[in-house]
Amino acid sequence: MSIFVFLKLIGSLALLMYGMKTMSEALQKLTGGHLRHILGAMTTNRFTGLLTGTFVTASVQSSTATTVMTVSFVNAGLLTLGQAISVIMGANIGTTVTAWIMSVFGFQIDMNNLIFPLFALAVPLIFSNKSQKKSFGEFIFGFSFMFLGLTTLRENAMHMDLEHNAAVISFITSCKEWGFLSILLFLLIGGVITMCAQSSAAVMAITLILCSSGVLDLYLGIALVMGENIGTTVTSNIAALTANAQARRAALAHFIFNMFGVVWILCIFHPFVDMVSGMIDRIFPEGSPEVAVTYKLSAFHTAFNICNVLILIWFIKPIERVVCWVIKPKEDEEEFRLRFITGGMLSTAELSIVQARKEINLFAERTRRMFGMVRDLLHTTNENDFNKLFSRIEKYENISDNMELEIANYLNEVSEGRLSSESKLKIRAMLREVTELESIGDSCYHLARTINHKFRGNEDFTEKQYDHIHQMLQLTDDALRQMVSLEEDEYHLVDPNKSFNIENEINNYRNQLKNQNVLDVNNKEYNYQMGVHYMDIISECEKLGDYVVNVVEARTDIKEKKI
Repeated sequence: MSIFVFLKLIGSLALLMYGMKTMSEALQKLTGGHLRHILGAMTTNRFTGLLTGTFVTASVQSSTATTVMTVSFVNAGLLTLGQAISVIMGANIGTTVTAWIMSVFGFQIDMNNLIFPLFALAVPLIFSNKSQKKSFGEFIFGFSFMFLGLTTLRENAMHMDLEHNAAVISFITSCKEWGFLSILLFLLIGGVITMCAQSSAAVMAITLILCSSGVLDLYLGIALVMGENIGTTVTSNIAALTANAQARRAALAHFIFNMFGVVWILCIFHPFVDMVSGMIDRIFPEGSPEVAVTYKLSAFHTAFNICNVLILIWFIKPIERVVCWVIKPKEDEEEFRLRFITGGMLSTAELSIVQARKEINLFAERTRRMFGMVRDLLHTTNENDFNKLFSRIEKYENISDNMELEIANYLNEVSEGRLSSESKLKIRAMLREVTELESIGDSCYHLARTINHKFRGNEDFTEKQYDHIHQMLQLTDDALRQMVSLEEDEYHLVDPNKSFNIENEINNYRNQLKNQNVLDVNNKEYNYQMGVHYMDIISECEKLGDYVVNVVEARTDIKEKKI
């Protein structure tokens, strides 16, 4: 085989993979927002999670996109581990649609007469100013590229005449003499190629071509397909490397699911393959052998994944326990997960408001905990401990962003239901609360950044500055403690005026320290830069106090009386 022929093969494969990538990305643009919403909401139990995973993967033509999206949702706390496992199971079924599309359109139908007219149709759409039309044009472009790549790959394989190549025949014949070991060898080859290509669909296309051209028999082709099922799990595991423990567990569950399927299918390999082969022969008795073998590979892929799901759907909890035992969370790892809002609204909008209220209470507790970390950071002198604590505060800031977004989205959904006028007012107030709570999280992060800048410098605050900062931090913590008490106060027993009084104390103390700071800098008690860091902390505490009052006002519907 000349280097030119080899490069043509690689180029055809690259075209195929680029087409699949473009088509999948275009589909995600067209439906991504809806699909992400479906993925987050339609996972109330293992069966809806399974159907969601199947539907989303079939829609975007990429199990990788679904598994990576699922891992990111687990990382953000929008899906529980059990829900993620059921979605991944569904993704394994949904991905088999790709093989059927390639089998029907790539081998049964001559696409040469359609590919270039489709390109002509796609070009004006791609240059459209409307995003929907542009994405649809990209989808047609990707679809055409995929089948152009598949067609050229088939043609190049036929020109190579591999089924009559002495070296290939000798290798395949010697492998067959190994008996069942040949199945294991091709399973390993399929897994390694898929890991390297990071595309099980591309390797499936190669398998279909090799089997339809007679280079491989059905059994070795199916061994490659099983290897692809293991190799594709590497993608989600790579995606989860930088994620939290829950996301890494979801990725490991994907590997366990596929590996278990391969193990049990190997135990009944020949009978299962013969059953699928016989079924296709009965359904398509008149089909050509070249096309029939592609149907058999696709049918095996589908039957294998459906049977695997039917077995393991009942064992999601044990799988969850296994992956939790294998992957322990890091000692300082904080995982964000909505505790009370899980997978869609409750039966009535009014009950959903109660759940949202509980989630907001939890949000308030988290912001106070974050402020406690900031106070600890101020007195942390060991660099390693300082960096760990600062990273933890950064993660909490991301958590507060996620909580605001998800609670607000949930409340907006609830507001579309049938509500009393009182409940509508409650939702409006709760939306304001989550916005202000997120602002408190931002303020805590700004305080941490100021402390970080001071830590990286060569100077420190004076003892008097520390005393003033401690006093201001204590007042701010008192305000936060009072806010949390009000958030949890169902019977209106806590007096909101205490929060307003603390806020007035904070404002007065800030004004006093601001004037004193000018005098201290002029008297050279500390340099100008330390004065800037000092006043940044004081001013940020005052802003944080304002956000606390805004939360209290929204919660109690009582306005602060301005003095």
